[in-house]
Amino acid sequence: MAEDSNSVKAVEKELNDNPGSSGDVLVVKPKKKKAKAKGKAKPQHEGKEKTHRKMKTPKEESMDFEDSGDRRSQVNVKEEPEEDPGFVTKGKGKKRKRKVDNTTSEAPLPKKKKKKAAEEGQENSATVKKKIKGKKDKVIKEEGGHSVSTKKKKTKEEIEAARALKIKKKEEEEKQRWRWWEEEKYEDGIKWKFLEHKGPYFPPEYQTLPDDVKFYYNGKPVKLSLPAEEVALFFAQMMDHEYTTKEVFRNNFFRDWRKEMTLEERQLIMDLNKCDFGELHAMHKQKVEARKNLSKEEKLVNKEANQKIVDEYGCCVLDHHRERIGNFKIEPPGLFRGRGDHPKQGMLKKRIQPEDVIINCSKDSRIPEPPAGHRWKEVRHDNTVTWLASWTENVQGSCKYVMLNANSKLKGEKDWEKYEVARKLKTCVDAIRAQYQEDLKSKQMGTRQRAVALYFIDKLALRAGNEKEEGETADTVGCCSLRVEHITLHDTLDGQKCVVEFDFLGKDCIRYYNKVPVIKRVFKNLKLFMENKQEGDDLFDRLNTQMLNKHLSSLMPGLTAKVFRTYNASITLQQQLKELRNMKDNVAEKLLSYNRANRAVAILCNHQRAPPKTFEQSMANLQAKIDSRKEQLDLAKKELKQAKKEAKGSSDNKLLIVVEKKKKAVQRCEEQLLKMEVQATDREENKQIALSTSKLNYLDPRISVAWCKNMEVQLDKIYNKTLRDKFAWAIDMTEHDFVF
Repeated sequence: MAEDSNSVKAVEKELNDNPGSSGDVLVVKPKKKKAKAKGKAKPQHEGKEKTHRKMKTPKEESMDFEDSGDRRSQVNVKEEPEEDPGFVTKGKGKKRKRKVDNTTSEAPLPKKKKKKAAEEGQENSATVKKKIKGKKDKVIKEEGGHSVSTKKKKTKEEIEAARALKIKKKEEEEKQRWRWWEEEKYEDGIKWKFLEHKGPYFPPEYQTLPDDVKFYYNGKPVKLSLPAEEVALFFAQMMDHEYTTKEVFRNNFFRDWRKEMTLEERQLIMDLNKCDFGELHAMHKQKVEARKNLSKEEKLVNKEANQKIVDEYGCCVLDHHRERIGNFKIEPPGLFRGRGDHPKQGMLKKRIQPEDVIINCSKDSRIPEPPAGHRWKEVRHDNTVTWLASWTENVQGSCKYVMLNANSKLKGEKDWEKYEVARKLKTCVDAIRAQYQEDLKSKQMGTRQRAVALYFIDKLALRAGNEKEEGETADTVGCCSLRVEHITLHDTLDGQKCVVEFDFLGKDCIRYYNKVPVIKRVFKNLKLFMENKQEGDDLFDRLNTQMLNKHLSSLMPGLTAKVFRTYNASITLQQQLKELRNMKDNVAEKLLSYNRANRAVAILCNHQRAPPKTFEQSMANLQAKIDSRKEQLDLAKKELKQAKKEAKGSSDNKLLIVVEKKKKAVQRCEEQLLKMEVQATDREENKQIALSTSKLNYLDPRISVAWCKNMEVQLDKIYNKTLRDKFAWAIDMTEHDFVF
């Protein structure tokens, strides 16, 4: 709220002569006016202070604008006795007073402005915490309840220059972008013709604990061997997390930890409850705090060191174009967390060595060199795959890959192909639906089960599910792997007939719970499938994912159960956007409509999330801003009413100009209030829905790009820079008339 900030904004950098500043809130004590012996009081002001400010980028200007709305609740303004002319900075248990030079004065404010400033000063007496990134305390100068800012405003020329610089930078990026979508595609199966890279970056080796940090068992210090000490530190680092209170996590950790111990350590350490990781945990917290409190210079050194690693390992050469690598750093060892109540949480993720890694590159490229004293497991030259390196992790036995960044050619081509296959499904989906409707009456039990599974995948966007070995991963299922206990049949429920109640753990241990009315033939078949079965028995005992996908590919080349999910997500977004379309809405309302359309997709695909821990506080902060803006709107309306009254029947142009200004102020307040209220609604509706998953993986980006063009909404309101880079191909080729 830029208008609000003037009453307490008045912010400038702390003077060099105040080394005692500690980053805490300043309590400002405005100096009262002293009356002269004869007549009127003469206002006294603090001495002028020189400030040297660096020109800000438009992004920084935007950040300043956003921060200013909170400042009234970030500063505590108090009236103090006349004898104290300075202000007090509350430091680390110390108070420091500064003398103020009152030699200079400023022109007194007009009466109307004084009145308004006084009202604002009363409104802005609340105290709110202020976040300052890497900056020292700023000094607020007050005079008679009115804040005076010495911040130098940008001239029109400076603003235009900054805009021009931003546009120029964007144009240069576009010129350097590899427009691979305009080139001819390679023959089927070939992903690249030249690939060169430096291999993955390995985490540093473990460094032993300092001598003054000890691990205790049963109250006595124990010096652990290096492998056991490293794993003990993994547990200590997580002691603030609820994971370490879970029985499954603790049991898995203790079992794997004992495998890393020496024989003597195993004979001594028999009970996790007798282990004291307190000093290890305290050391970890100190390191975290130290990293947070690094000076600007130290952070810059670290940033430069990290950039060197990125420059060396974070890029590769693909078909003679420089491309960024997405995950070039191998994950360090630690404790497996998993999602939800994963049965393997707490198990040790072992350190990956070069001997575990397979390298993939061109025959005619320079082979990456392994770290000194090591060798690669294997070097391949396979141009039919898109990964640069791979290894197998020990907890779940799954393959991990080093892949190119999301905005690379290989990723973009894969996305484009995925959405084109989903678009093709639109041309034959009616025939496929008619086919599985007919198969519901088949004499073959396997065919009936396949038809019911396809019905669920089509109507509910369920994942197909994959066969898993027992105990290999968490007990998560998809459509084909549903068991009898995962569904409950209701002849009637809540006034609806033939209702199926689903309750199971889906991908990432996210619970899927839904009550859905189905057609009568599907309901009868489900009853048939469940006859003479008990809990633990498969619902579709004559079907698996491979059989289902083989059948789908016979109906349309490239069709899988996942394509159905992509198709239904994208077509739902397009239909919802069409229904919610209203050109008369302002930008905030259009964005709310887009998010509601996206939310319909997220609900269809069961993309859930836990409400953020800070949700209640952020909503309370937003509501406080809304209440404050309502008060300002009421005040602005009163001022407009008064201005109209004064201008009534008058031909004075100045009064008419004042009325127009007041009208604009009211309009501005109404627009900002509406924007905040829409934002509050959007946040509340999204608190348990993950919108980003569908936007990233299931929604054809061309739908969103075309919507932005038709609705005259800037694309950066929908897609952040990462997504704009990822979908550069869609942004470039999409016209207003695109239809999925």
